Amino acid sequence: MDLPLFYFLLLGFAILMYVLLDGFDLGIGILYPWFRDEADKDQLMRSISHVWAGKETWLVFGGVILFGAFPAAYAGLTSALYAPIMLMLIGLIFRGVAFEYRFKSTTSKRWWNRAFAIGSTVAAFCQGLMLGVLIGGTPLVSASPLDLLTPFTVFTGFALLAGYALLACTYLVMKCRDERQQRAARYGRRLVWVLMLAMLVVSVATALGSDDIWQRWFGGWHFLWLWPLPLLSVLAARLLYRDLGRVQRHLKAGAIPHSRHEDRPFWLAASLFALGFAGLLVSLFPAIVPGRLSYLQAVAPQASLQFMLPGVLIFVPLILAYTCWGYRIFAGKVEDFSEGY
Repeated sequence: MDLPLFYFLLLGFAILMYVLLDGFDLGIGILYPWFRDEADKDQLMRSISHVWAGKETWLVFGGVILFGAFPAAYAGLTSALYAPIMLMLIGLIFRGVAFEYRFKSTTSKRWWNRAFAIGSTVAAFCQGLMLGVLIGGTPLVSASPLDLLTPFTVFTGFALLAGYALLACTYLVMKCRDERQQRAARYGRRLVWVLMLAMLVVSVATALGSDDIWQRWFGGWHFLWLWPLPLLSVLAARLLYRDLGRVQRHLKAGAIPHSRHEDRPFWLAASLFALGFAGLLVSLFPAIVPGRLSYLQAVAPQASLQFMLPGVLIFVPLILAYTCWGYRIFAGKVEDFSEGY
């Protein structure tokens, strides 16, 4: 077995799972100011109350793989991205505390609402900022954290906010009913356009900013076997926009949307993220720190990789199993209740 490649792909899988699972969770917080009624906020919170705490497992797991299998990359990235990583963690802490205290407070509930929204937005923006730093060619050795703030990295930060908000909208279409479901579908249709425009801008800017990436996509016959990625992305966006429109029309007519049209938007939005991630992997492979280190240059000794392998083979299936079980147990619509989450 090619252990360095195995761990590299496993790291990518952990990152993708975190983005998909915590993406709609953070997106709920990003959407929070758009739902002003307190009952709506309660419903949004209940929709994620049963799954919100388990998503960080993938973030921790990805950090463990990066630390154990690619220590040189871990050292370089955590040192260079110290400020946005700390802000992200502070944002995650704020939203976690707000999540628990909001349902137990009376006079201070509005402050916990703000903490939940701000924490979610800050955490998501920092993730997008770090993505922009990695793919945009921003020097990782800088005199100040402010050097990481470039037009491109700020754009990717806001782009990820839009992407997470879209995931949240499709999740709410799947979990809510009536007016909340209709609003989520309406917001989601707008965000489809925003996300597709952002993906186009980031893709073009990345290709134009690197001769290697340009040649990989457009040099020789490469485009012939890579064209399915952008084509499938456009197709997924088209189907997503159509299904959200069908949900809107059914609800306006006083009818109940078909369950297929309620559930499929979430999977289509997730497929957009997966396709974008695949395109990013194609562009940057084999780099783990773009422009500085490949995964082979950053990999740990073979003995370390072999030592980690039994734990990986045991715990990855367990994490996948309890994740799937949890979502299966709490499948279906979230109803209004007067107590608890």
